[in-house]
Amino acid sequence: MTVRLHWFLPTGGDGRTLVDRHAYGSNIGRETRGLRTPDIEYLAQIAKAAEQLGFEAVLTPTGTWCEDAWLTTVALAQHTERLKFLVAFRPGLLSPTLAAQMAATYQRLTRGRLLLNVVTGGDSAEQRRFGDHLDHDRRYERTDEFLSVVRGVWQGEPYDFHGVHYDVNGGLTSLPPDPVPEIFFGGSSQAAGPVAARHADVYLTWGEPPAQVKEKIDWIRSLAEREGRTVRFGIRLHTISRDSSAEAWSTANRLLDDLDSDTIAAAQAALGRSESVGQRRMLELHGGSRDQLEIYPNLWAGVGLVRGGAGTALVGSHAEVADRIEEYHALGVEHFVLSGYPHLEEAYWFGEGVIPELAARGLLSPDTASRATGRPAPLLVARGR
Repeated sequence: MTVRLHWFLPTGGDGRTLVDRHAYGSNIGRETRGLRTPDIEYLAQIAKAAEQLGFEAVLTPTGTWCEDAWLTTVALAQHTERLKFLVAFRPGLLSPTLAAQMAATYQRLTRGRLLLNVVTGGDSAEQRRFGDHLDHDRRYERTDEFLSVVRGVWQGEPYDFHGVHYDVNGGLTSLPPDPVPEIFFGGSSQAAGPVAARHADVYLTWGEPPAQVKEKIDWIRSLAEREGRTVRFGIRLHTISRDSSAEAWSTANRLLDDLDSDTIAAAQAALGRSESVGQRRMLELHGGSRDQLEIYPNLWAGVGLVRGGAGTALVGSHAEVADRIEEYHALGVEHFVLSGYPHLEEAYWFGEGVIPELAARGLLSPDTASRATGRPAPLLVARGR
């Protein structure tokens, strides 16, 4: 099992700050310098950099605070050649047969560069903006049915499904997708686990300390075994990697300079209203305090003071960040979905610093290693004992 690396497209905006101008009030972010709009030219720069540096795919988020992921990424596919797009979407907001059709069309238009990230939704206020009024557990129940229909329709024959949320007769696409997109799925609640076990190709967790990540892996693996399935695992993290550890931590600390106590308090209040168990676990890592944000060696919870979703970052020298990736990989994590502020510059810091470290350790596939480093991957010779 090799390490598979992915980057992030900031379709809600980017910059040299953690302040989220979209979420916590009309005054936040107005005087913050270095904010960048997510226009196609800037996003294309990030996508091209990710492709050049050796990332396999880029995750594109979903929500009312960002651009639509389907439309944005199919446009960016015209600016890239190999890069895949991990498109996040919310299952309850469109027909599962239509979603199956969109995915099949996407695969043909891009020659197989689509991956899907299923976001059931842990924030009722955000869901209501889309006109969705189901509660947390019923949303996962609906996601279960949704993915059953999608996979059924992809089989290439008329598909019938009769459930609580969907009643489909003869669901069909003109042609099944080729290849069938891998489905990434996250969720830390008891309602989420069985759905992941039945449908996910890759179970994606946010960046908790290794012991907690191992607990999640063991939990989902055991549920999948009961379903007669095998699930692979991924982790969502930010990164701040520099030539020295001191420089990396200095950069992390500078990101806190924009955050006064009122900004943090407003963010924590908003995030605390989320129904997401995963979001609650992120908040528990720092408790809303600037103190002791390094919750595990090189694992920093500062992002989660004001940002929802993934709230931790790998911080350190290139070798230290590679150490932590190797540690998570040893637990069974294969996919690393990474990001950093700003995303263009941090892609280069990671790509030119950490990726060669991972290649030298034999953790990358030969193709990824050669693309990223510009030279053939090292030959690994097995030694007898």
